[in-house]
Amino acid sequence: MPEYKFRSQDADGKQYSGKVIAVDEADLQKKLRLKGQMLISAKAAGKRITLKPLKKSELANFCTELGTMTQAGVPLVRLLEILAGNESITPYERYLFTELRTKVIQGIGLSTTMEGLYPAFPPLMIYMFRAAESSGNMDITALNLADQFTREFQLEENTKSALVYPKILMALIVGVVLAIFGFVMPQFQELFAQMPSLPITTRILIAISDFVSGFWPVIIIGGAAFVFFGRILLRVPKVKLFVDTMKTKGKIGKLNNTIYSARFARTLSSLYSAGIPVDRCVSIASQTIGNKYVEKQFEQVNKDLQAGVALSDAIEKVDGFIIKLPSVIRVGEETGMLDKMLTSIANDLDFKAAQAMSRLVKYIEPVTIIVMAVIVGFVMIGVITPIYQSYSTIGAG
Repeated sequence: MPEYKFRSQDADGKQYSGKVIAVDEADLQKKLRLKGQMLISAKAAGKRITLKPLKKSELANFCTELGTMTQAGVPLVRLLEILAGNESITPYERYLFTELRTKVIQGIGLSTTMEGLYPAFPPLMIYMFRAAESSGNMDITALNLADQFTREFQLEENTKSALVYPKILMALIVGVVLAIFGFVMPQFQELFAQMPSLPITTRILIAISDFVSGFWPVIIIGGAAFVFFGRILLRVPKVKLFVDTMKTKGKIGKLNNTIYSARFARTLSSLYSAGIPVDRCVSIASQTIGNKYVEKQFEQVNKDLQAGVALSDAIEKVDGFIIKLPSVIRVGEETGMLDKMLTSIANDLDFKAAQAMSRLVKYIEPVTIIVMAVIVGFVMIGVITPIYQSYSTIGAG
């Protein structure tokens, strides 16, 4: 859908200009009439929006509005018009909702249109809505998806919030180190130069200070280049696979594995409860884990399922999930309550992940403070020791 540059005029003769995304000029005229304006001229800017995934919070809001208004009996076309006309959404969301409305008017299904707008809408939503279109429970499906996306968004936000203080401390450590070696230590250089001998700690400090004060532009540029090329390097499949493998190991790995297990269980529960076949559920759910190393192992899981292996036995071989997950799936298979068991363990794992993150932050905070204390203490020893020795020498003389 193109973006139009336009000039318009209201009833008082005041003229306006700007840019608006619209299907065509007729749609543009309709949008301006809603604002009490008349179109004077319009020209397609030729700019098309690049599709990108919607944020979890945006998906949650969309599903909430869709489920609530569908329950109230609002027709789908009118519903999408209301969503597209919401002033609080972004231009990108307005474009997507307008595109959905246009296709639905043409008789194309909502899920099919979403699939054509990939990756704006995730596969989970596409297949859930496709199943809902067949069963007629669009409102329940949308509200269930809203709950899932809200939980995932809250977990992401809690993780980011928990790491804010440690990040500030790390930035403070870097700033203190640069200030000490770049500006404080050079003030003592003249004093130290007059001393016949210096302790090893002082010589180390002087060497670091000379390097920092002499090459600080190189350090800054090098640090920026490291971050820039590091991000590019992470896009290389083999490097990304190696990094994701390391994310499943050690203490941090236990926390990540809990998050991966919860994410997979909740997605699988939502898809399975919608009546989608298990093998298809597993294939879609594996794409939402967020770790290439774990997702890659599902190639074998899918083969095992096609060979008739039970889901619990196939999942048990996956490295990156907690041991409890296949056990819960096995109980769900035996009792015929797989969706409920998966929802239950997903809620439990979300809670445990939040607790684990809280404990991790409590460990990080004192460690960063200790690191800062060690650095400052080392600097103080390196500065004070030669001064104290010189005073001792003068006193003895």
